[in-house]
Amino acid sequence: MMTLPTQRTDAAKSLLHLAQSAGSRSHLRSLLGLLALYMLLISWSWAGFEEGETAYKKKDYTTALRELRPLAEQGDAAAQFYMAKMYANGYGVPEDDAEAVKWCRKAAEQGHTNAQGNLGIMYYTGTGVAKDAVEAVEWFRKAAEQGHTNAQGNLGAMYAKGDGVAKDDVTAYFWFSLAVAQGNENASRNRDAIAKQMTATQIAEAQDRVRKWKPVKEQTAPLN
Repeated sequence: MMTLPTQRTDAAKSLLHLAQSAGSRSHLRSLLGLLALYMLLISWSWAGFEEGETAYKKKDYTTALRELRPLAEQGDAAAQFYMAKMYANGYGVPEDDAEAVKWCRKAAEQGHTNAQGNLGIMYYTGTGVAKDAVEAVEWFRKAAEQGHTNAQGNLGAMYAKGDGVAKDDVTAYFWFSLAVAQGNENASRNRDAIAKQMTATQIAEAQDRVRKWKPVKEQTAPLN
């Protein structure tokens, strides 16, 4: 079954709700007509995205660019993230880190976790943007809170080093543990290392936080 991006289905549900609560038959017919048109536009948009994604995976970047750029310009977060990857790697376009940051930020601001995690790396390394550890922490945090394992590991490392944030071994252990639960081997090694300088009480506190943790549902677009 095809799954539509969340922001599109939410809009469709709103139109359907209005149609169901319409006070007259003429009004109902008008709203149902709008709903049908909207769903048709969605199907065209989604077809374009699938073609672009398939082309990207086949390394047909000319086709990928043709299909994905219009969607990215219309605000599709998944397409925006693909644009960021294409500019970051010079796929079908001249390599341009600043342009990659621009598209990555657009997707990240819509809650796209991969984009948030990548934007954090861009800020941490100073790729296409001024190096800023504090800003990197904030983007790692947004992705980590949604369950992005690499961002969780990166955020743990920032807390362990006190880089861009106050050093906090308990919080570092906490984020490392969440990443480890998803199979992140680097986080496992980092957690073992930091555990050697923690007390039993501190480790117990971190483990209690892990048990109570639940991901934040910020995601508004597919994670391609």
